[in-house]
This record gives sequence, C-alpha cells and structure tokens, in this order.
Amino acid sequence: MKLHHYILAAITTGTILTSCHKEADVMVSKPVITPSKPITSDTLSGAIQGTLLAGKTYYFATDITINDGDTLFMQSGVKLIALGDGSSQLKSPQITVNGSLISLGTKEAPNYITVSEELRTTDNAFKGIWGGIQCTPAKDKQGGDLILKWTHLEFAGGPVAIGNDVYKAGDPRYMIYFANVDKNFILEDCWIRGSKDDAIRTDGGRISILRNTFEMCGEKGGEALNMKSGTVGDVAYNVAIGAATNAFKVSNSGDKTVQANVYIYNNTMINCGFRQTKEGRGGGINFEAFAKGKAFNNLFINCRVSMRVVGGAGTGADLANLTYGNNLFYGNSYTLWNQFNATDGVSVFTATDIHGDVKQNNPVFYAFDVDQFDYTTLGGTVKAMPTSWKQQPLPLLQQGTSNFRVKPTSLAVGKGNTQFAPMNITTVKTAAAADVMRPGKDIGAYQQDGSGNQH
Repeated sequence: MKLHHYILAAITTGTILTSCHKEADVMVSKPVITPSKPITSDTLSGAIQGTLLAGKTYYFATDITINDGDTLFMQSGVKLIALGDGSSQLKSPQITVNGSLISLGTKEAPNYITVSEELRTTDNAFKGIWGGIQCTPAKDKQGGDLILKWTHLEFAGGPVAIGNDVYKAGDPRYMIYFANVDKNFILEDCWIRGSKDDAIRTDGGRISILRNTFEMCGEKGGEALNMKSGTVGDVAYNVAIGAATNAFKVSNSGDKTVQANVYIYNNTMINCGFRQTKEGRGGGINFEAFAKGKAFNNLFINCRVSMRVVGGAGTGADLANLTYGNNLFYGNSYTLWNQFNATDGVSVFTATDIHGDVKQNNPVFYAFDVDQFDYTTLGGTVKAMPTSWKQQPLPLLQQGTSNFRVKPTSLAVGKGNTQFAPMNITTVKTAAAADVMRPGKDIGAYQQDGSGNQH
C-alpha cells in the first residue's frame, strides 16, 4: 500500500522527525526525535546544548546557559540535579534559557529537574535550593521555546545577588520565568512543587498549561501561575493545592503591547490563599489590570477567596471581554462562603454556577475529606492561617495519596460548558506540540471518561 512520507521541522539541531500516513485507514505514527549531540558527561556547567540521554542523571553546581539559537533536549527518564543550599545566588544555580529547553518525559518515565534525593522533603519546600529556569532572551534576540512534559520541577527560588529588570537584589527567583512574547511555553502533565515565591511567572508568551499539579507554591506570598501582559493562551485541567496567594492570576500589568488574554477552564483549586500575609487577598482565580479571558468549569474548594475580578479604572479587568460561569464553589465556613466572589471585586454568580450555603455542594472526591480542617477557627474575617505552614495539616498543601476525581454522584458531573473552543495558540508542530483539550462536560480537572488530569 502506498505510503506518503512527510518531513517535519526539526526542534533540535540536526534532528529530523518523520511520520507516515496510510491512505486507507488514516494512521499517523508519532514523530520520533533523533538525539542531537548526545551529552555523556554527568556534570554540566557553562553554555550547553545537545541531548541529555534517556535514563541518565546529570548534575549542575553552577549556572548553566542555553545560548540563543541553541537547544537543550531532555529525553525521557532524565534526572537533572541542582547542587546547592539556597543561601545565596552562588549557592542556588539556575538554568538560563536564551535559546530553547525541551523536556519530553513520559508517564512511564518522567523527567526530574530537582535537588538531591535527601533534600526532597516538605521541610525544604520553601528554601529555594536552586535558582529555577529563567527564560529571558539575550539583548536584541527573540529567545526560544520552553517545552516541559511529564516533568517534575521542585524546590526552586534561591535569591538573586544583584537587582535586574525582573528581580530586586535579594528577591527569591521564580521556579520558571518566561518572557518571550512570540515564543511558546508549553507545560503539560508536570508536577510543580515547592517554590519560594511565584512558581511560574510569564511576562509574555504563547502558553499551553495543561493537566499539571501545583503543590506548595509560595512561602508567604506568590501564585502557582502568575500571568502578565503579553501572555496569551490556555490554562486547563490543572490541580492547584495549597498555593500561598492565588492559584491563577491574570494581569495586564507590564510593558508588552499584546494584551493578557487567558482561558482558564476545568481546573481544581483546593485550600489556596492562606499563606498570603496581606488581608483579603489570595485564593483561586484573579483577573485584574485590564486582563481579559474566560473562567469556566472550575472547582473552588475551601479557597480563602475563590473568584476575584477587580473592577475600576486603571486597576480593573477588561470586563467587556471577560466571561465566566459553570463553576462550583465549596466552603466549610462562613469566612470562605462570604468570599466565593471577592468582596473587594466585581464578579458575581451566574445562572450556571453551583453555589450554596456553608458545607453545601460537596464535590464528593474519591479520596479527600474537604472538611478535615475546620476553617471556622480563622474567625470572621479573611486572613491567613494563624499557624505556620509546618503546623498546617500536610493534606492542605499537597496531593499525597488524595484522589481529586469526583464520584459519578457529584454535582460537578455534566455541568461544564463545552460551547467554546480553546485558543490553542502555540505554534509548535512537532512531537513537542501542545496537546490541547477542549472544555470538558464535567466541572474540574478530572473527567468521568478518564480524560483530563492524569495524576
């Protein structure tokens, strides 16, 4: 039978990807990425490019850089270990990405960008042991893509020594910082755990953030995902548990000419907002500063504030181009119930939302007790927990053995809005392309048919 062969664009230097199409019963094989410039030394330093080989462990004790035009590719099952202690910039090495970084772990063989095994403990969650992935194009350059799939990123946020355009001297670094407006940031099926401040901040870029799990993001403040001007794309089927401030924040603040525009749908947010030290802030989803987008099919569970849409000239969201609905709200105390829609915001319930009184509309998870912490102990105002994070029950901060799938009897089943399409705006067309899912018919990150978040 006649086969038509297609040569696809390479994503690393010297890489050729091929696929086949059979005319009878259309069958397309997944493109294969051939390693380019295999890296055999287990110690990395300075400028690097090429391929980190499947199943191998690599180490870096000083900053490593991917230069403009170069690509570092991680095959599946790779461990990239940062050696540091977070006490200073020199002792918390970072990965500087002026070119492209592509990590293609798999469900069976995920990748890790983390710290030594003995340091991977909850006690070290907010120590910022390494400096994170900093994607800033070199001067007068466009930079490249950041593509991470089935990858664990953990325990980042070490301080910077000298201030720059992104950080003030002494500030903790974000686990991921991406600022390439015309390039792609694809984060799919990953685990983001233990950041000092924002786990991820984007100052522009085409994004696809799907099916990830965010745990313990931010010590005393910071979002799981903080999106600024120039950021456009989809955030869907993610689980965020125990974020310091918001799970997902969209703000058009910044100097980019492209307006922040993000579709946030089918996410599950649990116990977010309680380590933010400022009163009345932090929780689930926040739109402000002329940001626009959508927020549908989201599950808000015991968040300090669930939905916050800022109003007012100058600081308010682009209300004419922001729509939301089909969200389910649960709170086990009046304090949380009163902030399903932030009292300092302008969002209101829609006819498609599911909301009620205190402890009504339990989502009925397979294995997670939404009432294990008595939020009435916080008193009548919205404030941070009166105890340190170490004294908070760990299930409030991380997934552990919990199962956030909802049972068939849940009110979330069949109540999603499927009548809009994702942006699907990223431009990668190779094996590393985004796997964007349409809005699901069930509210939350997990679907009854087994699709959605796979963690």
